[in-house]
Amino acid sequence: MKEKIDKAILIWLLSGCFLIATMVIIGGITRLTHSGLSMVEWKLIMGSIPPLNEAEWMETFEKYKQTPEFKIKHSHFTLSEFKSIFFWEYFHRMIGRFIGIVFIVPFLYFLFNKRLSKPMFQKLLIVLAMGAFQGFLGWFMVKSGLVNRPDVSHYRLAAHLVTALILYCYTFWLALEVVFKRSMKLSVSYAGIQKLLVAFGIILFVQITYGAFVAGLKAGLFYPTFPKMGSSWIPMAVSFGFQDSGFMSIFENIATVQLIHRYVAKILFVLVIVLWIKSRKLELPNRLRFGINGLAITVMIQFLSGVFTLLLKIPVSLGVFHQFGAIVLLTFSIFSYYHLKVEPEKVLQNS
Repeated sequence: MKEKIDKAILIWLLSGCFLIATMVIIGGITRLTHSGLSMVEWKLIMGSIPPLNEAEWMETFEKYKQTPEFKIKHSHFTLSEFKSIFFWEYFHRMIGRFIGIVFIVPFLYFLFNKRLSKPMFQKLLIVLAMGAFQGFLGWFMVKSGLVNRPDVSHYRLAAHLVTALILYCYTFWLALEVVFKRSMKLSVSYAGIQKLLVAFGIILFVQITYGAFVAGLKAGLFYPTFPKMGSSWIPMAVSFGFQDSGFMSIFENIATVQLIHRYVAKILFVLVIVLWIKSRKLELPNRLRFGINGLAITVMIQFLSGVFTLLLKIPVSLGVFHQFGAIVLLTFSIFSYYHLKVEPEKVLQNS
């Protein structure tokens, strides 16, 4: 017997995915335009209202003048230049607030109208908790750049990005659960595909984390050459980093971080080729094959966009496109893995 889809819940969850992805992209623009430290206060309610007149703008600008970023990097800024960077951070925070409303209000509506099963209710509580934690991490990250140094901690930047993407993946998974019924059995012939997808997903999150490290350390501005880093495959700065910092250099040394990001990209490239070739030898459901094909194509595009982003010294447009590519990769990964155990019949009836 076919179960029913609650289309309103599906649209709600997919809208949430779209907004989280938008939030990540705007966050990337905020970082690439160096706008993230322009708002020095965190006010959940009053922070929703931007400066409305010249006096309020001057008051906000004076607060920014007390920050390390202004004193060290932007002491030449005029009020109009400050407004240009203020806009992106303000927009970023407003989307965050809007996402909170989009998740909480429909959640309460569906709950009071008894349209949520107990398992879905529990899973949605996790979504709300993760969303609240994400808001805290955003401010925790910004705060690190308002004391002593004019840059946010690359560890906090990575935590903020990765948790946002985990929230995106989890919400997308719930949307898939609304549409497709999962069985408990996995075909033996798909076991190899499953292992490859799991490996790909784990390595992809490592790569995204190192992408955040590269961004936070501004490591992409160094060694803008490919395939070598400068004139070497492994620059001497990597060796010096290990001599100075030991094991921690894999997280903090600019050359080492970029080196790891490059080689993990190559590992993902090879892994997806193996996955695609293996999938061609099996009789896969159309949706699973679609997901794997999408994964392979996106990895190739993502690899090329990463190379050109590096060679062109990180233009905003390519940097944002590269970050968007990571979201697309995660989407195809989740979609493919989910359909390893999906029932062959799609649920079509509306509730």
